[in-house]
Amino acid sequence: MLVGAGAFGQVRALLDATHPGHHAVVIADATVAGLLPSPLPGALQLTFPSGEGSKSRAEWSRLTDDLLSRHLGRDTVLVSFGGGVTSDLVGFVAATYLRGVPWLAVATSTLAMIDASVGGKTGVDTPAGKNLVGAFHPPLAVCCDPTLLRTLPDRPFREGLAEAVKHALITDATYGQWIEAHRDAIARRDLEALTTLIDRSVAIKAAVVMEDEHERGRRASLNAGHTIAHALEQVSRYALPHGEAVAIGLVLESRLGEAMGITAPGTSDRAAAWLRAVGLPVAPPPGLSREAIMTAMQGDKKNRRGNVHAALLAEPGRMAVVGGEWTQALDLALLAELLH
Repeated sequence: MLVGAGAFGQVRALLDATHPGHHAVVIADATVAGLLPSPLPGALQLTFPSGEGSKSRAEWSRLTDDLLSRHLGRDTVLVSFGGGVTSDLVGFVAATYLRGVPWLAVATSTLAMIDASVGGKTGVDTPAGKNLVGAFHPPLAVCCDPTLLRTLPDRPFREGLAEAVKHALITDATYGQWIEAHRDAIARRDLEALTTLIDRSVAIKAAVVMEDEHERGRRASLNAGHTIAHALEQVSRYALPHGEAVAIGLVLESRLGEAMGITAPGTSDRAAAWLRAVGLPVAPPPGLSREAIMTAMQGDKKNRRGNVHAALLAEPGRMAVVGGEWTQALDLALLAELLH
C-alpha cells in the first residue's frame, strides 16, 4: 500500500522496482482521464465510458480485445486509474488476460481507496445482478493519495464513507466513534483526517482478507449491508450510487437483524447516527418497488439452499456468527414489512 499525500507521484518508481522492463498500460474511465494527469506519463492509456454501466462483460471484452490486438504479452502490467468501477473492471481484465497478468490500482475515489481496490475481488455485473462474474486477483499494490479526494464532487466523495462506517460496524466501534467525532475534518477533506481514515479502513479490511482471502468464512462480514444494497442498485438501474445503497443496506439489515433477534437492539440507530454524521442517506429513495427489491435479492451470490442470506451484525463492532456461519438466512416476511 502507498498511502499519503504524494503517493500518486511514486507509481513509476514502484513499477520500476517491482516489475522492471514490463510494459505498463493505464486504463481509466473517461472522466478521470479528462480531469487528472496520467500516473505514468508517456505510457499507453486506454479509456472506457464512466459509470456502473461499463462494469460489463461487453466492456471487459472490448478492453481485452484491444490489448490482444496490440500483441501485448505477459510482461504487461495493467494500471487501474479511477474509482471502484475501474478497479473491478481492470482487475478482472488483468485476472483473465493471458490467464493472468499483474495489475496496480491507483485509486481516485473515497470508495476505491478505503474498500474497492483492497482485497483482490474483481468482476463485472450482469442483468441478473452485481458482481456475479469475477475472480480473486489481488493487485500488486494500491496507491491512495488523499489529495486526489479534493478533486471529487461532494456526493461521490461522501458515498465512499459508507464503507468506512461499515468497517467500524463489523469490527471496531471505536472507529465509528472517531468518524463521528471527526465529521467536520472529513467533510472539509483535511489531509490528516483523510489519511487516518484510509489507514484505519485498509487495516481492517486487510486483516479480514488475510484471514480469509477467498471468502469461505469471515470475509463474508465485508458484505454487511450489501445484500439489500445490491438489490437497491439494481432496481434503481444504478441511479443510486453504491455507497449510498450500502448506507441504506446497513441500516435496513440491522433493523431486520434486530427484528429476528440476532442483532442487539439499538444497533441500527447507532449505524444510522454514524452514517448521518457523514451526510449519507439511511432510508431508500421513493419510487423503488418493494417487490422488485425482494426479487433482486434472490440473485445474490451469498444465497444458499434457496434462502436469501446476509451478513448481520451482533452489535456495533461485532458480527453475528450463528452455528459457525458468517451469513444468516433472512426472514423475508419481516423484511417486506420493513420495506413497506
